[in-house]
Amino acid sequence: MLTLKSTPGNPIPPGATVVPVRTADGQTLRAAYWRPVGRTEKGTVCLMQGRAEFIEKYYEPIGELRRRGFHVVAFDWRGQGDSSRQVRNAHKGHVARFDDYRLDLTAVAETVLVPSTPEPHFALAHSMGGAIALTGALEGWLPFERLVTVAPMLGLRMVKYPLAASLLSRFLHRLGFGRAYIPFGSAVSIATKPFAGNRLSGDPVRYARNAAAAVDVGAGAVGDPTIAWLASAFRAMQRLRDPRVPPQIEIPVLVVGAGADPVCSLPATERFVGRLRAGHLIVLPGARHEILNETDAIHADFWAAFDAFIPGHAGADRDASVRRDRQREEA
Repeated sequence: MLTLKSTPGNPIPPGATVVPVRTADGQTLRAAYWRPVGRTEKGTVCLMQGRAEFIEKYYEPIGELRRRGFHVVAFDWRGQGDSSRQVRNAHKGHVARFDDYRLDLTAVAETVLVPSTPEPHFALAHSMGGAIALTGALEGWLPFERLVTVAPMLGLRMVKYPLAASLLSRFLHRLGFGRAYIPFGSAVSIATKPFAGNRLSGDPVRYARNAAAAVDVGAGAVGDPTIAWLASAFRAMQRLRDPRVPPQIEIPVLVVGAGADPVCSLPATERFVGRLRAGHLIVLPGARHEILNETDAIHADFWAAFDAFIPGHAGADRDASVRRDRQREEA
């Protein structure tokens, strides 16, 4: 039975409905949804996690959204959290190909988002989730009216030689090592490493809270990625960085960049957003990779930007919906 876990300082937001979601290729995902606090209803926000994350890490943002009048949907991607694994070692951050994440989001939309929550539907995507969401927006299958993505994974700063790493990961994958950890990889979750020198947050309280949650979920807070994940991630990022790609994305997008992000490349994000037709970029100085787990001051700046963009102008959202319907008909 799928459940949510609670730790001191990180209680489960009340009113959660936890459901299993079956994907078209037979994976089982853990999903949950909440109603807003109070009588105001502004629609629904779907949270799209980054790599190695899990629903329990998003309890605070879920509360923020519910207090703003939103229904909230959260789920674990395959290969992390309490969702199915494609390898025996549950600590490995593995996915065979990034295209599989489309199956996950489609299943969540069909099983939870559409039948259980009201429109308009919006997305709040972090890091890897941002790369998936932007790919979906490009290809026309993203089921949302507007997208907010924080520190999207468009380039990796933590990889010293990205071109060499990309070529090596593809080579090792072709040799049959796709399910192995990346070189020098381990089962240790990045969320459980010491606060000093961490890449994720400058807030010691939120960092400790998430570390405790990661320990409690165990293998749900996966360790390092596999060769297959890395090779597929590099392909996805390379595609999105093509200068011809951003102008093809038509839905309104707000990108919130982390000014001191040691994980994902801010310059790559700036170049991408500069080519979007309906995109806006806000950079939060001093923020590390996990903006949603940063200091109170950075939090306040993020939520001010979010509130100004979501739910947005209804007419623009209807226009985006019409465009997506037209794309589906043409496909």
